[in-house]
Amino acid sequence: MKFRPLGDRILVKRMEEEEQKSPGGIIIPDTAKEKPQRGVVTAVGKGAINEKGERIAMEVKVGEEVLFGKYSGNDVKIDNDEYLILKESEVLGIIDK
Repeated sequence: MKFRPLGDRILVKRMEEEEQKSPGGIIIPDTAKEKPQRGVVTAVGKGAINEKGERIAMEVKVGEEVLFGKYSGNDVKIDNDEYLILKESEVLGIIDK
């Protein structure tokens, strides 16, 4: 299925976190792990429209790795894969490789 977010929204695939350990070396089980706050942008909308009716270009591009807030966006399932839909303003930053 193809998916294109509307306006200034983006579709992000969360990155898998490495196995977490406590400072004492205890492995934290999957049920106690927090969801990752990093992801890869898989689709972007065309951008928001300002009061003058002009489209504001999106700063985030497909394929970029981004960092977002813990409670940002909405979780969705598309073709049995889990994604996050969020507004561009909810992205805290782009991670340069």
